[in-house]
Amino acid sequence: MSDIQEAVAFYEGKLGLPVLESGPSADITDGNRVYGSGGGPALNVYQSATAGKTPATLATWYVDDLDQIVDELVSSGVEFVRYDQFEHDAKGITARAGGGRIAWFQDPDGNTFALEADV
Repeated sequence: MSDIQEAVAFYEGKLGLPVLESGPSADITDGNRVYGSGGGPALNVYQSATAGKTPATLATWYVDDLDQIVDELVSSGVEFVRYDQFEHDAKGITARAGGGRIAWFQDPDGNTFALEADV
């Protein structure tokens, strides 16, 4: 993230991820967070000048009820990304290659994440 405070607001406030650790990142006091998901460490977020520079999906969460999670995140202010080459439903969910469904969202720097479900 280009700004760790924006990261905190997004990852903790909107996504609701629990902080497992925090500490320094390079010369930034308290500029690093390790978030938990699914019972263990899942995501390391730190302040960086190169944040948001890749168009690739950085991480994917596999969930049992994709519709419920999308609804919860939308109610928290998360916006889901729609890609022209895919047909999305009203929530922004699309069919996943090989079966199942997928929805993408971005953090404030434009880093892309996905939620996937087998049904």
